[in-house]
Amino acid sequence: MNVSDLKGQKIMMAVSGGLDSCTISHWLSQQGVEVIAYTADLGQPDEADIEDVRERMLACGAREMLIGDLKDAISRAGIQLVQAQARYEGGYWNTTGLARHVVVADMVPLMQERGIRLLGHGATGRGNDQVRFQLPTQMLDPQIGVYAPWRDSEFLSVFGGRKEMIDYCQSHNLPITATHDKPYSTDANILGLTHEAGELEDLQTSTSRIQPGMGVFPSDAPDEAELFTVRFEKGQPVQLNGEKVGALEAIERCNAIGGRHGIGIGLHAVENRFVGIKSRGIYEAPALELLGHCYEYLLQLVLDRRARKMYAPISEYIAEQIYQGYWFDTATQACWKFIEHLNDLATGTITVSLYKGRATFHAASDVPHSLYSEDTASMEDIGDFDHRDSEGFLGVLGVSARALNTAGQTHL
Repeated sequence: MNVSDLKGQKIMMAVSGGLDSCTISHWLSQQGVEVIAYTADLGQPDEADIEDVRERMLACGAREMLIGDLKDAISRAGIQLVQAQARYEGGYWNTTGLARHVVVADMVPLMQERGIRLLGHGATGRGNDQVRFQLPTQMLDPQIGVYAPWRDSEFLSVFGGRKEMIDYCQSHNLPITATHDKPYSTDANILGLTHEAGELEDLQTSTSRIQPGMGVFPSDAPDEAELFTVRFEKGQPVQLNGEKVGALEAIERCNAIGGRHGIGIGLHAVENRFVGIKSRGIYEAPALELLGHCYEYLLQLVLDRRARKMYAPISEYIAEQIYQGYWFDTATQACWKFIEHLNDLATGTITVSLYKGRATFHAASDVPHSLYSEDTASMEDIGDFDHRDSEGFLGVLGVSARALNTAGQTHL
């Protein structure tokens, strides 16, 4: 879809107020497209006042500016990530990928109310965000078309990249803060920061190149450990250090507590993008990392080996689905039903010790569905487990062990 196809039409653009947003909105308006700008208040730590985005976008040609307050929505979704332990390829908490789904879920009803049939975004053709905007939009309303300037040959003939956009904005006196020498880009919301591109594309560039926005590097954390206690009830963190919290407050407070101890700060990952190329990211996600460790300690107490065997691949699958833009599809929703069932067992109080980027187990209490028993696990002569009962157990297992040898199927 090219801009020449859009003249005289109305489009709702998902914007952040940054360089791409300002450039695209102004350029579209100059091409005869009516731009309705939309941004979400996701608790971005790098945006002091979300209303500043409104002023910038109106100055850049947007006819109207809509702001959705999604701090609570993304916090609740973030806790779902914790419940599923949904880290993509083992490290990335999907903070940006999840945000796109939350944003689209708010945008589509607004578009339907206003009769707008085009959603626009500034995601590039090399990344994942283009998928995370388009697939959720079309799942929620197949009649809505999606316009991506970075896949528009007319746009690309004018803008080759960041340099051309900065030059364009400066020539039109648009209110941007970007400069030619910015070392990397950052995507932010209350769940975490994603740092990538620029100097970070060079693997010789250390993670220390970023300026942390949600805490400090572990090496700069306090020299004394701090105990932190969270009470989960049916998978939800309901108390932090003995004080009641909701989803949003839990994320806010865990960001502050975890961040000051370097928890989840400077996480490095070279990951597989959906489009088939690898990319390098440096991430910050203090609350998810802190709550995630605590939740894992709780799961260790309540999941038996068969439930754990099912949980592990479903956790990995959910992470991949979110990363690739499939939060709303059938498979993901079916996986959530499994996670919700396990949530019914996830009640308990976990205390961890926070020190220099680590959250180590300190104590667990009041876990009604715990399968752990000191009596049965003990090597001492206590409890009702009789060591002699294992004679028959090993005898049965030994039948197949000996059969493997007889059949020539064992090797040193």
